[in-house]
Amino acid sequence: MFHPWRALRRLGHVALDWSRPHPATPGATNGIDMIWLDPRLNQVERRCVLTHELVHLEHGHTSCQPPAIEHTVRTETARRLIGLDRLIQALPWAMSPAELADELWVTELVLMDRLRTLTELERTTILARHEDTPQNP
Repeated sequence: MFHPWRALRRLGHVALDWSRPHPATPGATNGIDMIWLDPRLNQVERRCVLTHELVHLEHGHTSCQPPAIEHTVRTETARRLIGLDRLIQALPWAMSPAELADELWVTELVLMDRLRTLTELERTTILARHEDTPQNP
């Protein structure tokens, strides 16, 4: 499981500022040595937004990015936070997207990004494992 706080700790040159970067943005980075997080985020939101900003930082994104880049960053964020094995384990019993997101300790937006960007091999693996799961009568 990816731990964004551990990843941040390993980046000793990166400072974290607990302030709202913009009224419409819960997080931001300068792409070099600074990440801003809205202090009003809950723990799950912080985990997801921090991961998102770490991906931007790794790619050196220094300002707002075009939609195609944001899509790539969101996809990478979702993949880091939701491993295929964890998704497969949680899927059979979750009764809703909210419940599944809660179990996976991500926001529903991150969950939807992960589900929308499953590869064909991942879909096949999920279906094969799901067929092996005993169903409740």
